[in-house]
Amino acid sequence: MGRFHRHDDGTVHAHAHPDHPEHQRGDHSRYQTGKQRVDVLEAIFAENDVLADANRAAFESNGIRALNLMSSPGSGKTTILQATLDELAGEFAIGVIEGDIATDLDAAKLSGRGAQVSLLNTSNGFGGECHLDAPMVNRALPGLDLPGLDLVVIENVGNLVCPAEFDVGEHAKAMVYSVTEGEDKPLKYPVMFRSVDLLLLNKIDLLPYLDVDADAYIAHVRQVNATATILPVSARTGAGMGAWFEWLRRFAGRD
Repeated sequence: MGRFHRHDDGTVHAHAHPDHPEHQRGDHSRYQTGKQRVDVLEAIFAENDVLADANRAAFESNGIRALNLMSSPGSGKTTILQATLDELAGEFAIGVIEGDIATDLDAAKLSGRGAQVSLLNTSNGFGGECHLDAPMVNRALPGLDLPGLDLVVIENVGNLVCPAEFDVGEHAKAMVYSVTEGEDKPLKYPVMFRSVDLLLLNKIDLLPYLDVDADAYIAHVRQVNATATILPVSARTGAGMGAWFEWLRRFAGRD
């Protein structure tokens, strides 16, 4: 009988202990398992990042700029996109990858506004994921005529946490943040706010009816992100939306 032994350098060999009574009678009850360190040699997002690079290459080879638009549910992403397509779809060619866990409700709101729309439900073969990742976006690309587009907006699943962690092949990240969500969210969910290049502070038309201060929202954003462009807007009234349109024109190289 022998006993296996692992050294710190990873080598393994057996020791013979014929004089031990428990070996003679086949009693191994005194043997104990030990701890073993396992080195992770590949990043957990490696597959995602490979396809993110492939998505970005597909955009760039067709002269497209791609924007990953994120928010929590109900912040007004789709309403902002409706107004955006109404304003800009006649100026340059826009495609939208519409991400939702289920239904085509938001895709239907965007249809007929001069843009190509590719619907991506994460409940269809993706396990109902609460975010979009690069493989999902890659599967949505055939739904767009890429050579005919100038800008692709990827409307991510409504979630204030997970979407910010995944590169989907975009050139910039933006988010919509509603004044109804409370002033503390940039501090409670810093990963999302830290990741974005642009933040639209939406529903400012409601400020007179809320016990909140827009300056406090902006100050909290600045505690986690000192450089992002912050644009106060109201998708409902149109206030401030001109600045957003101009930002998109510059981003798409159409100013």
